[in-house]
Amino acid sequence: MKKGARNRQSGNSRQLRLIGGQWRGRRLQFPDQAGLRPTTDRVRETLFNWLAPYVHGAWCLDLFAGSGALGLEALSRGADGCTFVDTSAAAMTAIANHLVALGAGNKGICHNQPAESFLSQSDESWDIVFVDPPFGLDLAIPALASLAGTGRLHDQSLVYLETGKGESIHHLPTVFEVHREKVAGEVAYRLLRVSA
Repeated sequence: MKKGARNRQSGNSRQLRLIGGQWRGRRLQFPDQAGLRPTTDRVRETLFNWLAPYVHGAWCLDLFAGSGALGLEALSRGADGCTFVDTSAAAMTAIANHLVALGAGNKGICHNQPAESFLSQSDESWDIVFVDPPFGLDLAIPALASLAGTGRLHDQSLVYLETGKGESIHHLPTVFEVHREKVAGEVAYRLLRVSA
């Protein structure tokens, strides 16, 4: 579940707006849970500009899915499917309901379990993986290490990593190299490639 940064969405603070693709402008409710932090519109816009050549037809994995903002945005922009993983049963139920409401029930799979547990059991492979763990809990590098150890990435796979600005990635697994990176406010975000 995405936690840590202050939720900056005011008014309807538990609403997510898809910003591109076939469902552009659709607003979706997500659970009223303290700290649930969808990736902001500004960051999502930059990320999906980066991913534009790769997202159509991709199979995605949204770890620490929370509101499902990243995986749902990918599906809206033409991804073939997405697996959503989160420890919050309420979040997984909401995402499953969104998929049905959007007519995409056959394009998403929801797993209510910890990321590392899922990765140790899954036999899927992924083209794009979104890793956006709760900030400040040092979950990013262990999740990437687990992901690297699955053997489920290929040499064209891309991994999006979102962390708090001050969080270190010095121990990034050697299988990954930073392709793009930016900072927006208190958020650092990066697109990683699988290194040859």
